[in-house]
Amino acid sequence: MSDFRSRSKPPRVGASRIGTPTAALDAALVGASADPIRRAIWLDALDRRLVPLLPPALAPHARLANVDGNRLVFLVDSPIWHARLRLSAEVLLDAARSIGLDVSDIVVRTSTRPLRAPAADAGRPPVGGAPSAASREALQAVLASLRSPEDDRTD
Repeated sequence: MSDFRSRSKPPRVGASRIGTPTAALDAALVGASADPIRRAIWLDALDRRLVPLLPPALAPHARLANVDGNRLVFLVDSPIWHARLRLSAEVLLDAARSIGLDVSDIVVRTSTRPLRAPAADAGRPPVGGAPSAASREALQAVLASLRSPEDDRTD
């Protein structure tokens, strides 16, 4: 018979083989490399406070990109939203000042890509829309197959 016991050294008293788990974000927020991450979190929180103040049609097309000195830098996804955001500049400046930012101007940049990921069902027709002819025919065929022969008789 062979001996299956480990021949490694026994663990030291008080030593643990498993280190204490550290959350990835906590580890990323330690040291000098954390400054860009903290700033991104701050900008995201600021974006979540300012963008809802925009008109509902404009809000999905605008995003706070930066706070550069005394300027708020917004990013929009087309020129039409650029013009509409400029019209909402005073509302945004007042809101930013009310939360303690010393800003006096808004800069708007236009992106060539969508700012937010499209919804998963963006390609689907709206719920409650008219079904296609093929869908109607398939539904009628299913309903016809469910009818019993007695249902077709008229008295």
